[in-house]
Amino acid sequence: MSTTGASADPLATLGSLPGVPESVESVRKSVDRVYGHRIMRRRSNEITAEAALRGARGSASLSGADWALEEVRRRTDFSGDDAARVVGASLRLTAEAGQLLSIWRQSPLRVLARLHLVAAASNDDRVGRPRQEGEPVDEPLVELPLPSAAEVHGRLEGLSELIIAGGSAPALVTAAIVHGELLALRPFTSHNGLVARTAERIVLVGSGLDPKSVCPAEAGHGELGRAAYLAALDGYVSGTPEGMAAWIAHCGKAIELGARESTAVCEALQRGAA
Repeated sequence: MSTTGASADPLATLGSLPGVPESVESVRKSVDRVYGHRIMRRRSNEITAEAALRGARGSASLSGADWALEEVRRRTDFSGDDAARVVGASLRLTAEAGQLLSIWRQSPLRVLARLHLVAAASNDDRVGRPRQEGEPVDEPLVELPLPSAAEVHGRLEGLSELIIAGGSAPALVTAAIVHGELLALRPFTSHNGLVARTAERIVLVGSGLDPKSVCPAEAGHGELGRAAYLAALDGYVSGTPEGMAAWIAHCGKAIELGARESTAVCEALQRGAA
């Protein structure tokens, strides 16, 4: 992970990059719009459930399983082909995320290990721990150079220390850095993209920005598409101020699109109740 200068709160430093304060404000307005909708006062559980489904669908699409929303909603068996298993893993992670909020700020590495266990659903001894030197990584959609196991260990420790220390950085910035760092590192032998996007969700919910989890960034990432996602990730990996700002802005746009989806769900429920 790269920052733009020495600081006791390096994530806050990233929050001052050109364009990032505007992204933070735009995200806040989009989230407030959902939470201010009158349907949220009476039917927030329904909005949360629908956001979870749409978020899982969006995350799976970026890992190669681009199913229609209604197919995700209809299906009950996810043990078939590779795409079905990806969708099943994404749904399991979305359900698990809410159970890990209280642990995240004290032990983020424990949470990441748990997420990998849930996603992989396997007894393989490589599951639930960072990869070791020489172990292959199954993440074909991210073709960036793979950091060594030693580098992964050091950077995961650094990321964990930043999360535990807290700080004044906006939730968008923290979520984007957690997401980008996990994608860049690919610390597990599989399911890194799904885990990274779930970790982003945990930060957004746990920070208080989206406490009811009704603004699914994963849905927004899916809507923006794989090419834009990977291009923005290249900016993060570059470590330049411009690249980092572009990645944070991309994550901000994904949250706004997720919020827009839930606003549309609120409107549909309101019309149905009228």
